Amino acid sequence: MQISRQRRADYILFYQEEHFRAIISCVIFPISRTYLYLCNTNQYITMKIELSRNASFIIVSFVYLLAAVGGYLVFAGLLPMMHELWAMFVADAVATVIVWGFGLLFRNVSVYDPYWSVAPPVMFTFWAFHKEMATLPILLLLTAVWYWGIRLTGNWAYTFRGMSHEDWRYTRYRKTQTPVLFHITNFFGLNMIPTVLVFAAMLPGFGLFQETATAGIILWTGFAICIAAATIQLIADTQIHNFRKAHPGQYCDAGLWRKGRHPNYFGEISMWWGIWTMYASQGTIDWLILCPIAMTCLFLFVSIPMMERRQLQNKPGYEEYRKRTRILI
Repeated sequence: MQISRQRRADYILFYQEEHFRAIISCVIFPISRTYLYLCNTNQYITMKIELSRNASFIIVSFVYLLAAVGGYLVFAGLLPMMHELWAMFVADAVATVIVWGFGLLFRNVSVYDPYWSVAPPVMFTFWAFHKEMATLPILLLLTAVWYWGIRLTGNWAYTFRGMSHEDWRYTRYRKTQTPVLFHITNFFGLNMIPTVLVFAAMLPGFGLFQETATAGIILWTGFAICIAAATIQLIADTQIHNFRKAHPGQYCDAGLWRKGRHPNYFGEISMWWGIWTMYASQGTIDWLILCPIAMTCLFLFVSIPMMERRQLQNKPGYEEYRKRTRILI
């Protein structure tokens, strides 16, 4: 009997030790990878794991599920201590940090790419449940944002090659910046600032959550702008995907791209103006007009110039196309 008890104690101790080792491995391994990444990029490259496209989708889905859970826990914890909208913003920032952290682990900033289109539909839907509101203006807002979000996320999924592929913009930053400067750019410029800008652009949508909100002609106009904007993006992206298959290495001047150099960006800008129009339909024109203006400036002065420089370098004849074609549509 005494031997049996001793063996049982040994088994329990062994199980606890193995369990402890497993926990330590789960914690230490990511930290060690991140440490090597921050300290020695070349050393980290040798540890990079090649994953299939399907496995990459599963990992990204897990990362975003974890970010959503983390954001919800933060929101629930902060709600008694601060205004609900500020709690939502902090939760959004924490979710971004989680996504950014996994981007470090996999050495791929593109892990953040779908956040732009995934976060707004999820957050607006959560907000509707939180406020317990299902008025017609809110339903129209949710319909427009989900249509836009599904469409844009679908385009990301279509072009997503897996965790081994990173967007050319991020690769350029890695090559042209020092490691310290790149990590600053990565965290703030490529992750946190876009989150802040999107959250700011969402503020007119949050402002639509009013018991007295009505569905007049201006609100329906804003809804129509949103649907048209997402549809323009759908058409433009479909056209450019088909063109690239048929004419690799050439700039696209077919369909909407014949009318404007960046019709997809025109659709994105219009989407946020549509949300603001829905908010303004309630008779309130205030400082929130700065939100779509900021989003417009982001594309006109950051995204488009960056894309134009790349096109001029890589696409023969783009300069002539640029001269004869308007910037948006």
